[in-house]
Amino acid sequence: MILVTGGTGFVGAHLLFKLLEEKQAVRAIYRNEKKFDTVKRIFSYYTNDAETLFNTIDWVEADLNDIPALTEAFKDITHVYHCAAFVSFEPDKFDLLLKTNVEGTANIVNLSIAFNVIKLCYISSIAAIGEPKPGVATTEDTEWNPEADNSVYAITKYGAELEVWRSTQEGLDAVIVNPGVIIGPGIWNYGSGSIIKTVANGLKYYTKGSVGCVAVSDVVNTLFLLMQSDVKNERFIIVSNNWSYKKLLTICADALAVKPPKKEAESWLLQIGWRLDWLKHKVTGKRRVLTRQLADSLVSESLFNGDKIKAHVDFEYSNLETEIKEVCKLYLKEN
Repeated sequence: MILVTGGTGFVGAHLLFKLLEEKQAVRAIYRNEKKFDTVKRIFSYYTNDAETLFNTIDWVEADLNDIPALTEAFKDITHVYHCAAFVSFEPDKFDLLLKTNVEGTANIVNLSIAFNVIKLCYISSIAAIGEPKPGVATTEDTEWNPEADNSVYAITKYGAELEVWRSTQEGLDAVIVNPGVIIGPGIWNYGSGSIIKTVANGLKYYTKGSVGCVAVSDVVNTLFLLMQSDVKNERFIIVSNNWSYKKLLTICADALAVKPPKKEAESWLLQIGWRLDWLKHKVTGKRRVLTRQLADSLVSESLFNGDKIKAHVDFEYSNLETEIKEVCKLYLKEN
C-alpha cells in the first residue's frame, strides 16, 4: 500500500493518476474535500472514467501535524510519497511554513520509521539548493548557504530535507527530488498555472532573469521510477529546460494566441515594487505579492543541471514546448 501526502495538490493529483494507472494500491491524505474536484478534473485529462478511478483511492483526512490521524493513515503502508507542503514567500508566513514544511515532514519521517516503511520519496524544490558562482550550473552538490538572502519558503524546504536526511541515518531508505517550475494543467490560480492565466489575460512586461522548468509529467515519472528502483539516499534536480522569462512567457503567449510581453521590467522598478507591496501589506493587511527575494529572483539568471536522474533510471525529459502547448489548450478549454 502506497501513501501519498498532499493528494489534492498539483503534483499529488497527477501522481495519484500515475500510480493508479500502474495498478498500485493507493491511500491519500487530504485536508479539504472541496479540493476533490481538482483531483477529478486532473484525472479527466487522462481518462473518461475519472470518478470511478477517484473512488478507488483510500482517502484519509489528516493534517501533517495531527499525529493520531497520521498514525491511522500509516497502517499497512510500505511506500510514502511526501508531496504535501505549504508554498508561500511571504515573510509573515514563516511560522506556518515551519510548522507545515519542517515539523510536518519530521512527523512523516518519524512515522515512516515507526511503521517500517520500505522507502520514502520527498518532493522538495530547487529553492532548497544553494546558489553557485555566477555562470556555473546548480547541481545536487551545490552547497546551501545559510548566510544568503534565502526566502522563507526555501529555508523551510531545506529544513525539511534535513529531516529526510536524518531518516536515512536511522535506517529509512529515501530519495529527494528537487523540481524547477513545474508546468502542467489543473490548477490555474497559483503556481505555473497562474503564469499561464496571467499571460492569457495580457502581459506587457517581462524580466531579464531565467528559470529552470519541467513538465509535471516528467516530475511524476521520475518519482515513480525512483521509487521502483534500488536508488536510495540520493537527491535529484528535475529540470529539463533553462529558459529566460521572456522565452517562457513568449512560448505561453504563442500557445494561447495572445501578444507576448515586449517590454523589459527594469530591476529598479522591481525594487520599488516590492517596497510598495510591503507598505500595502502593512496598511491593508493584504497578502504579499512581491517580496524582496522574489524581485531578486526575477532578474537573476539561474542555470540548473538536471542530468543526474538519467544516469540512475531509464528516463528522458519530454519536449517542454509541446507540453506547454497542450497545457494552454486545456486552459483555453476551461476558461
